[in-house]
Amino acid sequence: MTRKERLTATLQGRPVDRPPVSFYEIGGWRMEEDGDEFNVWNDPSWRPLVKMAMEETDIMRMVSPKWIADGDASSLTKIETWQEGDSLFTRTTIKAPGRVLTTLSRRDKDVQTTWVLEHLLKDKDDVIAYLKLPEIPCGIPDFSCVYEEEELLGDAGIICIESADPICMAAELFSMADYTVFAFTERELFHRILERFAKLLFARCEIIAKTLPGRLWRICGSEYGSEPYLPPSLYDEYVVRYTGELAKIIQKYGGYARIHSHGRSRNILCLLKKMRIDGLDPCEPPPQGDMKLVEIKKVIGQETVLMGNIEVADIENIPTEEFEKKVITALREGTEGNGRGFILMPTACPYGRTITPLTLANYTRMLDIAVKFSPV
Repeated sequence: MTRKERLTATLQGRPVDRPPVSFYEIGGWRMEEDGDEFNVWNDPSWRPLVKMAMEETDIMRMVSPKWIADGDASSLTKIETWQEGDSLFTRTTIKAPGRVLTTLSRRDKDVQTTWVLEHLLKDKDDVIAYLKLPEIPCGIPDFSCVYEEEELLGDAGIICIESADPICMAAELFSMADYTVFAFTERELFHRILERFAKLLFARCEIIAKTLPGRLWRICGSEYGSEPYLPPSLYDEYVVRYTGELAKIIQKYGGYARIHSHGRSRNILCLLKKMRIDGLDPCEPPPQGDMKLVEIKKVIGQETVLMGNIEVADIENIPTEEFEKKVITALREGTEGNGRGFILMPTACPYGRTITPLTLANYTRMLDIAVKFSPV
C-alpha cells in the first residue's frame, strides 16, 4: 500500500498491510530551513530526523486555509515586537469599550514555543469589555496553500485540516488559574465567550468542509475542559455542546473529525463517544494519562481510530532497549482484536534546538519496529 492508501484505509476502518506510523509534527509540518534565528529546525541535528519522516513515515500534513479579513479592526489593535538578547517579545493592545486590554508573549531562541507572560483577560470586567468588541469577521478563504500541500504530498500521506475549538480559543485568553476559576464561577459569561467563538468557527468549518470534503481534521482544545482543570459535567457543557457541532459539520461532508486531547481520559471517554468522533490523539499512557491504550480501545476503539501512545519524553530520555518495549506494547494493544484502526505516533514533538543521538536512535527504532510489525 502507498502511505496515502494506508492512512485512508485506516480512517475508513478497512484492513491495512501494517499500522501507519507518524512522527506527528515532524512531517506533519514541513520544517524547512530558513533564515529565522528563532527557528530551532535550522539546526543541522534536525535534518536526518526530518528526512526520515518525509521519506518513510505515514504523513498527516497539518494545514489550514488562510483567511483574508473582510473587515478592519486595526484601529482597535496595536502590536509591538522587540528583541532583548535571545528573546523576542510581542505586546498586543486592544482598545475595548471603556477598557484597554493587553497581552505579552515571549519567544526564546532555543525553544520552539511561545510563553504568554501576560494574558489578555484578567478579571470579570475585562471579559465584559471584551464581549463588547466587534465580532471577528469570518473572512474570505484562500485555499491555495492547502491544495499546494496536498499536491506536494502525493502518495506520501494525507492532509489534516487544523482547527481550534471554542474552549481552546476562550481558555487561552486567561491564565490557567484565572480560566479554571472563571469557568467554574461565571458559567453564563463563559458561555457567551464560547458562543462568540463558536459562531466564527462553525461558519469557517462549514466553508472548509464543503470545499474540501472527505479530509481528516484535527480539532484542538478538548483538554482545557477535562480533568484536572474541569469536571466531566463541565466538559459536557463546554466541549461536547460546541466541539460536537464542529464534528457534525465535518462529517456532513464526508470528513473525519479527530479530537486532540492530552492528559486524563477515563472520565470523559463516554463524552468523547457521545460526540461520535472519528479519531482521538494522543492517547497518552500513564502517568501522563490515566488509561492504558487497551482500556481506551475497549470503550471507544470500535468507532474511533486511536492515535499516539508514545510519550515524546520517553523518546528523548530512555535507553533504546527500554523504549522499544513501549513501542511494541503500543502496537500490540492498538491492533489486538476488533477496532476501527490505530496509528502509532508520539504525543508531541521535541521543542529544543538540538536533536540528540538518543532521540534520533529512538525515532529510528520506532519506525523500524512499526514498518515490520504484523498484527496477530
